[in-house]
Amino acid sequence: MIYEFCIRTDPGLARENNEDSVAIDEPTRLGILADGMGGYNAGEIASGMATTFIKSELGRWLSQAGRHANSREVRRAMEICVDNANRSIFNAANSNPQYSGMGTTLVLGVFQDSRLMLGHIGDSRCYRLRGAEFAQITKDHSLLQEQMDAGLITPEQAAVSTNKNLVTRALGVEDAVLLEVNEHRVEAGDLYLMCSDGLSDMLDDDAISQILVGEATLEQKSQQLIEAANANGGRDNISVLLAYAKTGSEKRGFISRLLGK
Repeated sequence: MIYEFCIRTDPGLARENNEDSVAIDEPTRLGILADGMGGYNAGEIASGMATTFIKSELGRWLSQAGRHANSREVRRAMEICVDNANRSIFNAANSNPQYSGMGTTLVLGVFQDSRLMLGHIGDSRCYRLRGAEFAQITKDHSLLQEQMDAGLITPEQAAVSTNKNLVTRALGVEDAVLLEVNEHRVEAGDLYLMCSDGLSDMLDDDAISQILVGEATLEQKSQQLIEAANANGGRDNISVLLAYAKTGSEKRGFISRLLGK
C-alpha cells in the first residue's frame, strides 16, 4: 500500500496564536496532531513538545523496527513514546510557573501497508472516508461523550452544547495518561482525516464529507476544509492531516507504461 500525506494548520479567525501542532514522518508513515491548552503560550508549548518528541522517538523506532513489526510491538512502542512525552510535558509544566496546567490532546497514526494503528487522547479526531461511507473512527474523551454514552443528552444536544471543550483525558496534565489505541484495516482508496476540534466544532460530518469526496488534490481538500471552518466562524485554531491509501500496483503500472511494457 502506498500513502500520500498532507498537513495544514491555521490560527482561525478568533485567536492570534496557534496552539495546534501537526507533523508527519513520511518514511515511517507516521502522522501526529495535537491541540494544546493552557494560559499564555503554554498550549503551544505542550502541543509542539508532543509532536516533536513523538515524531523523533517513535519515528526512530519505526525506522529501525521496519514495517514488519507486529501490532503488539507497534502498540507498545506508541504507548511508551506517548508516556515519555507525557512526562516531559508534565515536568515542564511543574518546573515553569508560566506553563502550569498546560496540556494537549493527541491523535497519531502509524500506517503500515493494510493496517492503521491509531491512538488518541482527548477530543482530536480521526475520520475515514471509504467509498461513500464517512465515519468517525475515534471516540472523544470528553464530558459530552460521557453524557451521550450515559444517555443523558442526544448527539443533537451535544452539537449545540457550551461544554464542547471539556476533555476528560489530556497529555501532560497528570504524571500518567492512558493512550487509547485501536487497529484498523486499510483498503485501497481510503482517505483518513485527523483534525483538531477547530474543524469538527465548525463543520458537521456532512460538510466535511462533501469536501473529502470531491475530485480535488489532498492539498486543495485540506485548504477547503480550513476555509469552510473559517467561513463558519473560525472560533479556534484549525489543523488537518490527510492520508490517502492506494495500492502499489498503481505505481508499478505507471512505471511499466513509461518503459513501454
